[in-house]
Amino acid sequence: MSGGLRLADQSSVKRLPAALVRADRAVSLPCLGGMARAGGVVIVSGRFWAFAGTDGSLNEGEMPHAPEIAGRLPLVRGLVRLWASVSPLFRGRGIAGPRERSVLALALLAPFSFFLLPGRLSLIAGVLLTVGVLAWLLRGRTLALHGAEHRAIAAIEQRAIGATWAGEARPSRFAARCGTNFAALALPMTLVADWIWPLPATALITPLAVTLVSLALTMELWRLVQGSSHRVARILLLPGLALQRLTTREPSLAETRLALTAAASVLRRELSTPPAARLE
Repeated sequence: MSGGLRLADQSSVKRLPAALVRADRAVSLPCLGGMARAGGVVIVSGRFWAFAGTDGSLNEGEMPHAPEIAGRLPLVRGLVRLWASVSPLFRGRGIAGPRERSVLALALLAPFSFFLLPGRLSLIAGVLLTVGVLAWLLRGRTLALHGAEHRAIAAIEQRAIGATWAGEARPSRFAARCGTNFAALALPMTLVADWIWPLPATALITPLAVTLVSLALTMELWRLVQGSSHRVARILLLPGLALQRLTTREPSLAETRLALTAAASVLRRELSTPPAARLE
């Protein structure tokens, strides 16, 4: 039995989902990620996703499978991974309603029309769009649920699931793999891509090309930083970790359990697959 389960009181352990009991004892587990929504928490692995709603609902699904070659090509693999990370939002399974999906799609496509505006107005429009999207993404209980998502994943990685479920352990609400860190890297990368792009800003292809190139380059840098233990590489995460003080709040125990419930759904399906067949 793991140290996490020894610390947890018996009444709390009885309510702990069976998949989390298995995970607390497992030698190896798949890498998990996630996102917070105003109405719940999404947890994803390489193959599965689950959304635990604050209304008690639980929606499950499979992650999209890209062609194997796309996962090996530099730049392309980053865009594929980025799309996979947001793809659950566009599934009709309760994570985001039709109106929210429309707003998100509009926010993603709107910058490509900014080349029609004069330089200063284009900048103002970009800032207003960014502020508006952030306000929409971080509305309601999202900040606390964002912290809960991080805490749940950290509890699983530290094998402190039982103690975290019981409220006796509180892993960090800050995470090195958080999308906030990616956004902090993407901003300067976009400025660099815009500066070195050879075509004029008024060219029709420029907004799309600069956006795609900057995102792809950021994902390649992200892969290097995540896979490195070098101090210089970790320094690149500091701006994002600092921003997480604004994009997360200390979650309640109920919110942490909600995130762990979504994680239990993903791990139940992952652990039911023989290790030799599991995609890492």
